[in-house]
Amino acid sequence: MRECHVFRKDDEKEDGMLDCLDRGRVRLVGLGLVVATALVLVAGAIAGPRAAACGDVVLNENSWVGSTANVYVLKNVLESKLKCKVKVLNITEGQPSFQAMADGKIDVVLEDWQNLPGTPYEKSKSVVSLGGNGITGVIGWYIPRYLLQQYPAFKTWQGLKGKESVFKSPESGSQGMFLGGDPSYVQKDRALIKGLGLNLKHVVAGAEPAQVARWTQLYKQKKPVLFYWYDPQYLNAQYQVVQVQLPKRSASCKDDEKKGGDAKQYACSYPSYRLDKLVSKEFLASGSPALKLIRNFKWTSKDQNFVANLISGKKQSKDKAAAAWVKANGKTVNAWMK
Repeated sequence: MRECHVFRKDDEKEDGMLDCLDRGRVRLVGLGLVVATALVLVAGAIAGPRAAACGDVVLNENSWVGSTANVYVLKNVLESKLKCKVKVLNITEGQPSFQAMADGKIDVVLEDWQNLPGTPYEKSKSVVSLGGNGITGVIGWYIPRYLLQQYPAFKTWQGLKGKESVFKSPESGSQGMFLGGDPSYVQKDRALIKGLGLNLKHVVAGAEPAQVARWTQLYKQKKPVLFYWYDPQYLNAQYQVVQVQLPKRSASCKDDEKKGGDAKQYACSYPSYRLDKLVSKEFLASGSPALKLIRNFKWTSKDQNFVANLISGKKQSKDKAAAAWVKANGKTVNAWMK
């Protein structure tokens, strides 16, 4: 093989020139390499940078069906559009789920009812809010509309005073019954009852399905019932219920009775809640393409209630109900992907 020498910048000859007896073959080989390299670079520029694989995403499903609707719709889109591997856990809302996020067991919570602010998890940034999911949550005291027609004064809490016995039940004895919510939810009704001086006994039926079974049974029997309830909730379209007006809020108002203190500080209405999407610090730092979708995920109470009704009302599977909504709402889903 004949000798060929490449002169560098510090050689006497012009930079990049070849001194070779077989110049033609070398130049053709070099040209081929240049063209091949250029084609690779052009192809790369056209294709753009390779997207990061989505990998695993762990979503937490809370105990209410609205949360289930959120989770399974997002699961459908993550799996079908981004090819993520989605796992769903069922860890109690608030502190237990926040701790699981700090421990790296949960990546995403899609509906936080304002439990995060002020917690050590927020301060340490082990759990981070990505903003609202588009829905405003309302918690309060509710009665059937037929009862309001019979007792118009029940529109406000003052109208309940002196007539608490209307709500008597086997569990409440001589007092009226207040049917409390799922014990895992943040609430203040025991303190609120005491702070308002009402002769009501707080009764817990159990988790939300048990509470729903109790008040809907009384509703169907056209009996009086006063209960903890909230919106959005798909059952509000099936049952005509109205909210009892509680005292207006003040700066000193408290909402989590587990924190203790003077009962009078709890004697005010619940606040309205922007329902937030939360992610773990670890997931936020991962660079997962799922993060963009989660940031953009927003829908309405009507959307959520539609999916929730398919699941709990029409007994469809969670995945099938979510797929039906996604298929019918391509424009909204495409906006999440942008």
